[in-house]
Amino acid sequence: MEGIEQRAELFLAGIPSHIWDGSSLPVPIEDIADSHAGLLVRDVEDLSSAPGAPALAAGQALSGLLLPDRGEIWVNARETEEWPPRRRFTIAHELGHWQLHRDGGKAVYCRASALDAEDAEVPQAIPEPEEEANVFAAALLMPARLIREQYVACDRDFERLCRRFASSGAAMGRRLHAVI
Repeated sequence: MEGIEQRAELFLAGIPSHIWDGSSLPVPIEDIADSHAGLLVRDVEDLSSAPGAPALAAGQALSGLLLPDRGEIWVNARETEEWPPRRRFTIAHELGHWQLHRDGGKAVYCRASALDAEDAEVPQAIPEPEEEANVFAAALLMPARLIREQYVACDRDFERLCRRFASSGAAMGRRLHAVI
């Protein structure tokens, strides 16, 4: 996954300074998706209404999806109301698919379990493209250099780090484990 981290760093390095200066926090992921990648972010109540959306089993939900032919990222509005940091991660995750897995105009659908399988009581295997998009998302939202700087600046205060990066505790814990 080191190559994925490097691709995320290159992506961040290519962002014009009028969108993000490379150091202010939290990383403005929606501005990056819109103004740098040219993707419209839409909050949608029912993601199953997306063109070609897969049939879901009872209790399953889509967290987000990438519609490359339309230049759109759709985010599950209900999930983001309940867990606001989830919206940021979902957008970054779909940007990961945009950078890593775009296959013509083929849509990419992400089930909630693919985004947070590590939080599940019974760990589930995550398909490799989903894991790669998760790594890319974490590297975008919590760049390694800034995590290391802020870890010290926040006196290793986990809650302060989460607030500074507008991150969930689960995502921050995984990121700290990966880079500290």
